[in-house]
Amino acid sequence: MIQRTAEDTIKELSKYFPVIAVTGPRQSGKTTLVQHVFPEKMYVSLENIDQMELANDDPRGFLERFKEGAILDEVQRAPKLFSYLQTIVDLDKRQGLFVLTGSQQFGLVSKITQSLAGRVGLIHLLPFSIAELKRGNISISDLDWLMLNGFYPAVYDRNIPPPIWYANYVATYIERDVRQLLNIKDLSIFQRFLRMCAARTGQLLNLASLGNDCGISHNTVKAWLSILEASYIVFLLYPHHKNFGKRLVKTPKLYFYDTGLAAWLLNIQDADHLSIHPMRGALFESLVLGEMLKARFNRGKVSNLFFWRNNLGIEIDVLIEKGDTLVPVEVKSGKTITQDFFTGINKWQNIAGPLSKEPYLVYGGDQRYTRSGITIIPWDKVEDEEALL
Repeated sequence: MIQRTAEDTIKELSKYFPVIAVTGPRQSGKTTLVQHVFPEKMYVSLENIDQMELANDDPRGFLERFKEGAILDEVQRAPKLFSYLQTIVDLDKRQGLFVLTGSQQFGLVSKITQSLAGRVGLIHLLPFSIAELKRGNISISDLDWLMLNGFYPAVYDRNIPPPIWYANYVATYIERDVRQLLNIKDLSIFQRFLRMCAARTGQLLNLASLGNDCGISHNTVKAWLSILEASYIVFLLYPHHKNFGKRLVKTPKLYFYDTGLAAWLLNIQDADHLSIHPMRGALFESLVLGEMLKARFNRGKVSNLFFWRNNLGIEIDVLIEKGDTLVPVEVKSGKTITQDFFTGINKWQNIAGPLSKEPYLVYGGDQRYTRSGITIIPWDKVEDEEALL
């Protein structure tokens, strides 16, 4: 088992909260992690029909079996449990008593805020980070190979070829979750929607254009996107709200959490194909943003990432909000640094003034150095840079 960075965070949270909740995409390693951290606790999967029916029909009787607490997997499938859990942990007073996992934010996080507010230590677990793969002695020197493989544990733990893994992942998890939450009669249209989303990775989200390309309405696009967000398949990067005296773009950008899934949806065949693919730069942006999010989520923090673009076309790929200041980060997939890489940062610095902290550039090379006052770091060292967390 590859050691997860989130392990220490979960142990720390269990000292202060009676309930620990671990949420994230299916097959990101949630169950493996919590069973490793809490080997003494009984484990129950609510994916098991018998257990789910018992939990929903008799939640009090179901929970009475676990005097020493338990790991309740995919707990969003038994929503009646949450109110009873509140009563139990309030009376018991022990910390780290129950551990909940879930792969749908709608089900788990919404129930936590309704019934268990203030009683839950919450952590989002995404697939492996680059630092975790290194810790597991997995060679990741080839950037295109890594973006093609993605980061889901099964690709590495079980040596499943990525095309086989992602084809089955879409069919058995994503489409199943969508059918549970939405009444989609024609899955082929949803499959086209997924592929159209992948083709828009790193772009401003245009709901009307996406709907037209898929033959669905604006409202359907919004509903389907919300399911993909709730299932940790895609995320929206929002523009920063400060105006700086210029009209700003207010539309979010669309990204995939996992580059391997996006590459499969784009029908990219191998690393050589990816190296010349027109979406390579966008996939690289997804990889870097994913690393930043993993670094924060694994430490129990929320996202503080934005982008910035004004009506003159000046853009910063990532703005990291640090209190009253902003850290600008440009993301470039090339291995060779050229002067035009700095154009956006230099213009941003002039506009933002004292609100801007020292700028960074993440690129596809392998050397860390400083040039023209900008710290340049390699793609595989993002988590090592404290200022980016």
